[in-house]
Amino acid sequence: MPESYHRPFIYTPPTEPFLNVLHADDHILVLDKPAGLLCVTGKTPDLFDCLEYRAQKHYPEATIVHRLDMSTSGILLMAMNIDAHRNLSRQFEQRKTTKTYIAKIWGKPEAQSGHIDLPLCCDWPNRPRQMVDHERGRASQTDWEVMQYEDKHTRVRLRPITGRSHQLRVHMQSLGHPILGDEFYAHEKAYQASDRLCLHALSLSFHHPEDGRIVTFETPCPF
Repeated sequence: MPESYHRPFIYTPPTEPFLNVLHADDHILVLDKPAGLLCVTGKTPDLFDCLEYRAQKHYPEATIVHRLDMSTSGILLMAMNIDAHRNLSRQFEQRKTTKTYIAKIWGKPEAQSGHIDLPLCCDWPNRPRQMVDHERGRASQTDWEVMQYEDKHTRVRLRPITGRSHQLRVHMQSLGHPILGDEFYAHEKAYQASDRLCLHALSLSFHHPEDGRIVTFETPCPF
């Protein structure tokens, strides 16, 4: 991304609320992660604060099962014991979870819905960017549908079938409709259209590790 419209990165994660707990029991901890907060500690001291650190101050046994990008808000699931962690990790690996996201994208897609199937891999010279690569990429699929047209933008519902890094961000860019505020994949106008990445993990459904029943957790979209 040209430096002319790339905001300088200074890690200043939100502090209120310190931790937004949606549900806690002996097996799972469900949190609402704010945009701008890392899921796990970064490589340098200034990136120490993260959702895992905050959760473990109150729930020392809690461990990360999956992640959201720092700029993405929404549902984040943690495990409260080793057996639960193993169970939940297997569900994510075997695609037995159902995830729904809300995004605001640039422009107005011609279709009302669609299915994206594009192989992704890391763009190593430009890490952490990902790219479409039909030779080396790993399979990735996303279902999407229009929710509402908003002036120059469109609100869409996204259902990732796979869970590749930056999958939704690259897939929306591949349609020619990048997510607003996306520092890696949006063109200048789309990047400047929002002071945050307009991507929110709205809901997550999975089998509760205690008894296998399907549970769903949801948190309102903040944009």
